[in-house]
Amino acid sequence: MSVVSALPWSRVLRDVLAQTSGRIGIVIVCLHLAVAFAAPMIVPQDPAFQDAAVMLQPPSLTHWFGTDRLGRDVFSRTLLGGREAMLIATLATVIAMVWGSTLGILVALIGGRTDAIVMRFVDAMMSIPWILMVMLFVAALGSNSAALVPVLGFSYGLSVVYLARAAALDFVARDFVLAAQARGHSRWSIAVTELLPNVRDSLAVQGAMQWSWILLAVSSLSFLGMGVAPPTPDWGQMIADARGIMQRAPWALIWPMLALSSLVIGMNLAVDAWARVTGVERNRRVPGA
Repeated sequence: MSVVSALPWSRVLRDVLAQTSGRIGIVIVCLHLAVAFAAPMIVPQDPAFQDAAVMLQPPSLTHWFGTDRLGRDVFSRTLLGGREAMLIATLATVIAMVWGSTLGILVALIGGRTDAIVMRFVDAMMSIPWILMVMLFVAALGSNSAALVPVLGFSYGLSVVYLARAAALDFVARDFVLAAQARGHSRWSIAVTELLPNVRDSLAVQGAMQWSWILLAVSSLSFLGMGVAPPTPDWGQMIADARGIMQRAPWALIWPMLALSSLVIGMNLAVDAWARVTGVERNRRVPGA
């Protein structure tokens, strides 16, 4: 097996942390993950408890971020608001990366008519705006986490097929791949042992970006009422609820927006540093955009 320079993960992390943007991004992401993990144990109020006596109350010692239109504690809901979305994003990203990279590498290796047919199907699916595709599937399967994970995993895996195929095409004609074929290795064996290690960095950077895109997609669907179902707190849902009261209670809108945007910005900073360290060009294309 011949592998192009793929840096060890420990060295990649060290080099990312050596960059200011990388340090800031990783700290922000790790802080969000820590809060999401510990939130059920540290929230001061029941996030689903409604108290008509304190509706639209500004920030105070009792309610640090104020209350929303139903008298719910915004601080507690903000702390818990990313848990479900991050879990869905993580599971959907795993699905997208597994099926997308597997198919992309295999069609690059097989080539010919199979490659043409598969990629025309991917083209057709990517011509559909992602939000429309996901909304159609969610409408058919239901608005719940169990439905969102495979739907988002399929939708966002389409762009992974493109990236994995393009990355693998750079190596399918190399001597070490031809030698493996001459030795009678199966296509699956060649894909896993010869091609995958060589496209690892590109796929890793793409996977991190997919995670932030899917997180935004989950929040967007929750904003539209098709994502995380109430009473589970969700940033997108909180932003939607606060639209009509933003002038009377801006705190109900500001905090979930800051939480969501800071997580996405942190991930982007970390991925930018990661891409620079590994020499990978980021793929900024969102499926169907």
